[in-house]
Amino acid sequence: QVRFVESGGGLVQAGGSLRLSCASPRSITSTFNPTTVGWYRQGPGKQRELVASISSRRDTNYTDSVKGRFTISRDNARKTVYLQMNSLRPEDTAVYYCNPVPHDNTYWGQGTQVTVSS
Repeated sequence: QVRFVESGGGLVQAGGSLRLSCASPRSITSTFNPTTVGWYRQGPGKQRELVASISSRRDTNYTDSVKGRFTISRDNARKTVYLQMNSLRPEDTAVYYCNPVPHDNTYWGQGTQVTVSS
């Protein structure tokens, strides 16, 4: 396994919640813990954007559009990063990916589709 593996996406109505999970590639297992990891998304016709990140010290950052609605967390023992998404909006519809920050093109996975209906 050389790429991140994302899961947890789906179809949800506006106002609903989803929890995404992201498993680290085995190739960076030994360096996962000190690495800042981010959740990125790419909506229809849009460029990929960083929406949330978490450092090794669990310092977090969010893009303005998701502040107060999304929460990023990590489990270093499981080499996994999570994104809890609440109060979802149609504009959150996108494919969600995780990757280090700054990103490394080596590790882009398939992503997980999140679709929010109005």
